Amino acid sequence: MRKAFAHDAVVALEPHGDPRAPGAAITAALCGHWDHEPPCPIAPHHTSADHNGHELSLHVLFAADPAMEPEVRRRIETALAHSTLEGPDGLVTRWRLLHAHPARVHDDESHHAERLIQS
Repeated sequence: MRKAFAHDAVVALEPHGDPRAPGAAITAALCGHWDHEPPCPIAPHHTSADHNGHELSLHVLFAADPAMEPEVRRRIETALAHSTLEGPDGLVTRWRLLHAHPARVHDDESHHAERLIQS
């Protein structure tokens, strides 16, 4: 049975980089491509981003079987460590992973987490 998890990361985004690119990289790592039909094959997820200057704080809420949790976290960190993504317009965005770590599911995310678990 799936359970909700969260993972936080901070990346340094290059000037004029697309702040959606790191989240798209995470989706590609978990789903094969950022533009895919539901459901997510490994872990239904949602990535939120808070842009502060050139730093982008990411919070990934995901649902997975507890046995798959380490693999999902590994894929998230590998995608962010890759540090580049070419968007559909051919624009390449680069970033540098500053840090990433497991996080807690926030109380105000409980309904969203439940939807991910059920999807």
